Amino acid sequence: MVSGGASVVRANIVLTVNGSLRRLTVDTRASLLDALRETLGLTGAKKGCDHGQCGACTVLLDGRRANACLALAVAQDGSDVVTVEGLADGERLSPVQEAFLAQDGYQCGYCTPGQLCSATGVLREAARGWPSAVTEDVASEPPLDDAEIRERMSGNLCRCGAYQGIVAAVREAAR
Repeated sequence: MVSGGASVVRANIVLTVNGSLRRLTVDTRASLLDALRETLGLTGAKKGCDHGQCGACTVLLDGRRANACLALAVAQDGSDVVTVEGLADGERLSPVQEAFLAQDGYQCGYCTPGQLCSATGVLREAARGWPSAVTEDVASEPPLDDAEIRERMSGNLCRCGAYQGIVAAVREAAR
């Protein structure tokens, strides 16, 4: 349902966020990132460049990686969203989170939520056999070697330069 005054148009939407059904009223110009952070108080996904170039805002949208800063919230009505807050199972960290701890992939942590969501998406894509730009044989299951991990994670930038730890963490989580 869309309603509004002279300058702001709002819409009611429903999202499943981290497994919970959430009803929101959003400005139709609001990004998914702003809806998550400002309306739902889920501040794990970070606002970095606000242009989809740094990946700090990466979430899983209907199971696939997405830059939440580039997605209009109103266009996601009915979607399933997983933020970094939804990766763990209660107090039990996900295998990707555990691997980031073990491999020192966290550094300052600003990019970490996006890196964790992206890495989770990378593992799902690889498990489904989806090739990347560096997959040599697209007809076979792509090996999740360092080149594949770097290519698949290339949409996420780390200001601290923790890439070695992040690649090692994704490799470890893939086992």
